[in-house]
Amino acid sequence: MATPTTAGPAGATSLTIGSANDPTLGTYLTGQNGMTLYILTTDTSDTSTCSGTCATNWPPLSIAAGATITGPTGATLTFATITRADGTVQVTYSHMPLYYYAGDSVAGDTKGEGKNNTWFVAPLSGSVGTTSPAASPSASAAASPAASPSASTAASASSGGY
Repeated sequence: MATPTTAGPAGATSLTIGSANDPTLGTYLTGQNGMTLYILTTDTSDTSTCSGTCATNWPPLSIAAGATITGPTGATLTFATITRADGTVQVTYSHMPLYYYAGDSVAGDTKGEGKNNTWFVAPLSGSVGTTSPAASPSASAAASPAASPSASTAASASSGGY
């Protein structure tokens, strides 16, 4: 059906992030209309590596500069923003940029989970290591400059994760 919008309503000065629970994936973050939010494990702290075709398939969760972000109950990590190379402002959780997946059509879809072994639902805990049996072990040989647990499976930066 319709691809989720990448930003809040026009002129919105605030964005509320929600959460959903899945028996297999655990509690994960949701954006507008309850659509699942994802992280890309090849991103590094406060840096998105997804642009072009990647960003078409994985639209960034973006907001107006200066907008207020409210997280769901149970979110203990920090929501913030980064400015992408194209100038848009993208929401981050625990320093990891957040995205939608164009293949999800309704709230509760998690069709992007595990794609290319680099895309995972954005867990409320901030830790990706145990959200998918296909996930790389958290002791990956590639060290991330970020100490963020969600970047623990970082490999080479690739924007082709679609």
